[in-house]
Amino acid sequence: MSAAPPVIVIRPAVREDAGQILAFIRELAEYEKLVHEAVADEASLAAHLFGERPYAEALIAEVDGEPAGFALFFHNFSTFVGKPGLYLEDLFVRPAFRGLGLGKRLMVRLARIALERDCGRFEWSVLDWNTPAIDFYRSLGAAGMDAWTVQRVGGDALKALAAQDRES
Repeated sequence: MSAAPPVIVIRPAVREDAGQILAFIRELAEYEKLVHEAVADEASLAAHLFGERPYAEALIAEVDGEPAGFALFFHNFSTFVGKPGLYLEDLFVRPAFRGLGLGKRLMVRLARIALERDCGRFEWSVLDWNTPAIDFYRSLGAAGMDAWTVQRVGGDALKALAAQDRES
């Protein structure tokens, strides 16, 4: 007698998921060895994901009703393509649920959302040491953008930049 296959649901996150999203973010930060950078809190996530002006969206993956993973994404814009794009900020599946195809299901759902919203691109960043993730993304047809590097200004550097030449 075989066990019934697990019931997998991919659904849009709602305000009540803010705490669960924060838990996923912290687990992802631990995996990526970036816990020191994970300073988000539940109130901030609730306000910025589900407030008056949402800045991002999330999908929640559940297995038999248990939170198993998430994808957090937002829109950007490609001037070269002349269309919006979909940017995947985070994708995470809890280790106990890996191997069930949740990562692929989340990526497929995001690709569908991108097409439904007339996006010209679907893109994301991945740490260069994360070979399992890179291999997974390549298996989906992703191409590395090796000629590009991510640039970032944050914290005190962001404040210093904003304070320069107030007439700009």
